[in-house]
Amino acid sequence: MKAVGRNDASVGIRDGRKVHRFARTGVIAGLLALPVALAGCGPAPWNNWGYETSSPTPTFTRQTVAPPVKNDLSSGSTQRDLQAGAVKATVDYWSTLSMDKWTADALKPISLSLITTVEPNDGQKVYLQRATMVAVPQSDTGDLAPLDPQVDAASVNPGYLVLSPYSYSQNFTVGPVPSNAISVTVQFTYDFLVQTTPTSNEYAKQTASDTLTIAIAQQ
Repeated sequence: MKAVGRNDASVGIRDGRKVHRFARTGVIAGLLALPVALAGCGPAPWNNWGYETSSPTPTFTRQTVAPPVKNDLSSGSTQRDLQAGAVKATVDYWSTLSMDKWTADALKPISLSLITTVEPNDGQKVYLQRATMVAVPQSDTGDLAPLDPQVDAASVNPGYLVLSPYSYSQNFTVGPVPSNAISVTVQFTYDFLVQTTPTSNEYAKQTASDTLTIAIAQQ
């Protein structure tokens, strides 16, 4: 038995083909065993060579963005057309204080110029008897306490002539408002007297109203 083992070994040495065939068979068997060994050790290394094996689940966060505060004087001025019965009033509003200085504690001026026409125009005149301004601040949660009304009552009878080409101009002031105010609503009321006929001492009263919302600059 030992001789046979030596003979097989010697034959293998003498016969190059047999040795080569046996060696190739051993290499192939080793290659076939390699994937099995790799599979037993975990994921193949090339799976992580610069590539994500899984994508993270996207998450979304809802954000609440407050709408911008309305500002009717954002361009520096505005014009309104108001109708009160037969009277049409055109009013220009502006402020001599820039909007970035309309802070809560500042004195905030509003200027206006008003002129009217009447239809039908039979020659009767239109007079402004009274102009009233009331400022109401607003916070994020709603209206705050209004400021004291400001009234310009005509010092002549029956009032200020405001029929075109004559006009009325006045300055009002919005005083300090609470620190949590984000805007102020300015309410204007105009009381007109209209002659019933061009020569009559009798008048019809007509009232027009208007509202501006102006942002308060945050410090």
